[in-house]
Amino acid sequence: MDIPRIFTITESAHRIHNPFTPEKFATLGAALRLESGDRVLDLGSGSGEMLCTWARDYGVIGTGIDMSRLFTEQAKRRAVELGVATQVTFIHGDAAGYVSDDKASVAACVGATWIGGGVAGTLELLARSLRTGGTILVGEPYWRQLPPTEDVAKGCLAGAIADFLTLPELLASFGRLGYDVVEMVLADQDGWDRYEAAKWLTMRRWLEANPGDELAKEVRAKLTSEPERYAAYTREYLGWGVFALMSR
Repeated sequence: MDIPRIFTITESAHRIHNPFTPEKFATLGAALRLESGDRVLDLGSGSGEMLCTWARDYGVIGTGIDMSRLFTEQAKRRAVELGVATQVTFIHGDAAGYVSDDKASVAACVGATWIGGGVAGTLELLARSLRTGGTILVGEPYWRQLPPTEDVAKGCLAGAIADFLTLPELLASFGRLGYDVVEMVLADQDGWDRYEAAKWLTMRRWLEANPGDELAKEVRAKLTSEPERYAAYTREYLGWGVFALMSR
């Protein structure tokens, strides 16, 4: 079980696999008013930066599940590095359908709502691991500005304009699913730059070290095209945020 290898190549140097920065995760933790001993479940935990830093800064305990073997190992090393290995556990596995035996104060899926077939299914899945009165965190893209054409949407790596909502529409959709939006922290263009542009140096160094690899042509094509595509499309049109929800 693993994610496609292209992602472990392009994001191998990332600690955060979405457009958030460490400062944004710190802001989010403070906004949630986390307390020592709060249990956090993170489905699609990546390299574990959110759980590890919150364990260090707020004393939370928790579990992260991720399909990437590389990212899970990175998360375990990060926990040791930050001195929180006794507080957090990282499991290499499929987060789709995962339900925790220990009910969480915070159940999160920050940027991987495909595990539940979309936002609605992911919220339903997270709710099964949440204690009464707990908070769900969901990370999701939205349109900063509506693309003028379907081609522009595809330039943002969406299948169609209809794949994402505007921010007001996204917030309204949570209400229709029976949730109050109680907090949100939004990525900014600097966060997008750090997420996307950091891949380019990683790809260049990987190509220099692996010129004969079977994915070398694909990585070279990405390195050639991604800077222009990102600057023209994703950076201008696509937003991303983490939204804190509580059941009504």
